[in-house]
Amino acid sequence: MPGLTTFPPFPTGIPTHPLLVVDYQLLQKGDENEVNKLWKAAKELGFWYLENHGVEAEVEAMFEMGKQTLALPLEEKKQFEQGDQGFSFGYKAAGVQFMDDNGRKDVTEFLNISKDDALAWPTPYHRTYPYTVNARMETTVKPFVQKSLAINHFIIDIFSNKLGLPHGTLAGLHKADEASGCTARCIRAPPQLVQTDKTLLNPHTDFGSLSFLHNRLGGLQVLPPGSDKWLYVQPLPGHAICNIGDALNLFSAGILRSNLHRVVPPPQEQAKHERWSLVFFTRPNDGVVLRALSDQSAQIAEAASKAPYEKYNPGVTAKDWLARRVGSQRVTNYKGAESWKARRGTEEVSPLLASSL
Repeated sequence: MPGLTTFPPFPTGIPTHPLLVVDYQLLQKGDENEVNKLWKAAKELGFWYLENHGVEAEVEAMFEMGKQTLALPLEEKKQFEQGDQGFSFGYKAAGVQFMDDNGRKDVTEFLNISKDDALAWPTPYHRTYPYTVNARMETTVKPFVQKSLAINHFIIDIFSNKLGLPHGTLAGLHKADEASGCTARCIRAPPQLVQTDKTLLNPHTDFGSLSFLHNRLGGLQVLPPGSDKWLYVQPLPGHAICNIGDALNLFSAGILRSNLHRVVPPPQEQAKHERWSLVFFTRPNDGVVLRALSDQSAQIAEAASKAPYEKYNPGVTAKDWLARRVGSQRVTNYKGAESWKARRGTEEVSPLLASSL
């Protein structure tokens, strides 16, 4: 099973970017040093490792469910396809998204399960899912969603306080009992038996607020601020990888960094194996307008004053932002090089890289 299989170790001698390791149990205890470490990571790179998060059993169960589901016949999975209009939940087959301004098709498949569907089970909220998901919705999916939400919401509360916002401000934009694009995603990428430099997932920022990622093989790379060199993030056993998304970047007027990242084939011997990933995306409620919260924090107001107004005030709701970024990736919506620009988020691109993004 993808979560339990023994894989070749991450090779030595591969350039990696060190991430700060944040201890979730210490955060829960209010440890000042740990809170400051999280704050430093969120502002400088927007990525960090999270240890002692207590979700290991749920992660393994989700990997098992994901493998069972993505092993179903293609025609059966396609009954639950997302479609081309920006609807995020459901199955995405390989080859339905384009990867660059030349329209190159992707090779990964994944399943998105809505937070709303998991919490409303057995009543469908947005859509239905394959029987392999339904059979484990109560015992596997819902516990993973609930624990992921609790962790991400706790961290978001810390950010709210550090930004000088009134208590509970960011929590009020991420209510679990209201509709949102929050998603649990299981991803499978095929083995790469021939060495290739083609990406599995091209450079991007995440669409929502906070991502909670679990993987076993290398492949994730980050672009450090001010650099034009992509560096691997080495998976560590028992550690999640967390990162800031567009929404928190906008709410904070750029204080919280939504950093560019991509996925390439795993390095060396690891590339010969299927690459499985599991991620929970916490996103704002659908009707929340994405904007800098300058009227509620002097710190945010100062940051916003240093940039053009429209940079942190796109004038759209979280639902519309998600639909645009999801829908613009579909091959059926590809209209040429300009289509690639339509899927962009909050990333700031080095001139050296602009032509390749």
